[in-house]
Amino acid sequence: MKKRIFVLALGIATTAFMMSCGGGAKKEAATDEATEVKEEVAATEEAAPNTLTEAEKNDGWVLLFDGENSTGWRGFNQEAFPENWKIVDGTMYCKESGRGEAGAENGGDIVYDKEFENFKLQLEWKIGEGGNSGIFYLAQEEGQDKIWRTAPEMQVLDNERHIDAELGQDGNHQAGSLYDLIPAVPQNAKPAGEWNHVEIIVYKGTVIHKQNGEKVVEYHLWTPEWNEMIKNSKFPTYNPDWANVAKKGLIGLQDHGDDVWYRNIKIKEM
Repeated sequence: MKKRIFVLALGIATTAFMMSCGGGAKKEAATDEATEVKEEVAATEEAAPNTLTEAEKNDGWVLLFDGENSTGWRGFNQEAFPENWKIVDGTMYCKESGRGEAGAENGGDIVYDKEFENFKLQLEWKIGEGGNSGIFYLAQEEGQDKIWRTAPEMQVLDNERHIDAELGQDGNHQAGSLYDLIPAVPQNAKPAGEWNHVEIIVYKGTVIHKQNGEKVVEYHLWTPEWNEMIKNSKFPTYNPDWANVAKKGLIGLQDHGDDVWYRNIKIKEM
């Protein structure tokens, strides 16, 4: 009888011990899982507008706009920053003229005062209703009166209202496109008044446009395919040498006479 009681007690004790160990293991696993979630959130946490995370700084990213002033920016082929561009609520804002492209003659496009060759450029844009603008890269100033005479352009547009969305071929005037040459596919631009995140990658002639997290354009400068595409476009009419895009040039933002806002402008040279 005593032996049976002892065995029973031993079984109960063993079961309790195992349950205790199992509960501890589950608790420990839950703690580890919660820690992993917190680490993932911290890793993906975005920086405040016009700032860089520590990870971005360590990775070589540099701000081109701090949200407070126009330092580093000036008008295309000008020494000063045009009056039609303002720093408003942490954005670089181009005020609508009411005259569309013709109104831009009173202000003009702006450029960052440094040339870049191989890089990743990221920024956010927001367009006014019926608005049009653009992001230029590899632009040249010497002997030029307009930035678009030498520079490829990533289109910025209110696709729903601006008539340019219906022009060109296959949507190559819509937001994210290589303007008038290659349409953005998929076409995923957000409506007027909402922020769009874009990235332009330039590396030894390979160029990629990304819009709102998706690659929408890819092409290769100076190739036979590139030369043929430009030959059959409107650009040689304005500049016979347009196909020979420079290996190194300026980054610019377009004044097309419409309301447009830019922020979080940053670059990583490669």
